[in-house]
Amino acid sequence: MMKDVMNCPRAKEAVAAALYEDLCDVGGRPGKPRLDATSEAFVPEDVVADGEIYAKSEEGCVVSGTTVAKAVMKAVDRRIKVEILLKDGSSARRGEPIMTFRGPARAILAAERTALNFMQRMCATATLTRRFVDAVARYGTAILDTRKTTPGLRVFEKYAVLCGGGENHRMGMYDRVLMKDNHRRLWRGGDGDALDAAVLAARKAFPRLAVEVEVETIRECASALKAAPEWIMLDNMSVADMKRCVKMCKGISKTEASGGITLDRARAVAATGVDAISLGCLTHSARAVDLTLEWRARV
Repeated sequence: MMKDVMNCPRAKEAVAAALYEDLCDVGGRPGKPRLDATSEAFVPEDVVADGEIYAKSEEGCVVSGTTVAKAVMKAVDRRIKVEILLKDGSSARRGEPIMTFRGPARAILAAERTALNFMQRMCATATLTRRFVDAVARYGTAILDTRKTTPGLRVFEKYAVLCGGGENHRMGMYDRVLMKDNHRRLWRGGDGDALDAAVLAARKAFPRLAVEVEVETIRECASALKAAPEWIMLDNMSVADMKRCVKMCKGISKTEASGGITLDRARAVAATGVDAISLGCLTHSARAVDLTLEWRARV
């Protein structure tokens, strides 16, 4: 798993943009930056506070985004001291402190919402991913994410998938050739019997990239398989057809099941022998985890 998502330049840029959105130019112009108008009105500047973040939901959550929340707080005020109690990828029970912090109360309040916004979404993706991973564990099937991510926040969401025990598919369109249905329909007039030629064309154009072809029928699978692509995506297939395709592909191409696979159906899909299941829901439909920031003490 990526050791710390905040080592990624895109993550640092996203944190800065989120703080700019909420606090208006923190650290971005000469002079004293505007923080939180409400806190400046009611909280004395010299107040120091001690607080924690924990999950409020009954079922708890899988932790993700602790270093992001820490980066948010440090970006607002370097004097805030942060201690991460539960590492990303661990499980948190309801009410169990995930991280604690101590520092100027105004600064903590200014960082609160941005820190929680990142964490509650990242924990949600990690938690949903873990449920799918647990559901298919007996079959050794990999759970993959997709590119169905929030624009500008992909690095956080894909990191959260790793925290939940899943694996990353493509980070972008640049790191794998993936011929999907709309590409296929433009290839030689949509000829489903020429997918092997499409694989060869992809390899000629990008010899260093893995090639994957999305197929919807057993016939299309057989066509693509003749050129032995690294991966064949079995899209919206019945379990019976998946089993046949997996048997055909064994020892030649890895198989990935995709298309509306729910948690209830995941076990049956994994039982077909597919190498992986890809799920857009991990990043586009995970319900935000209910996290809260509460004071422990005020000095």
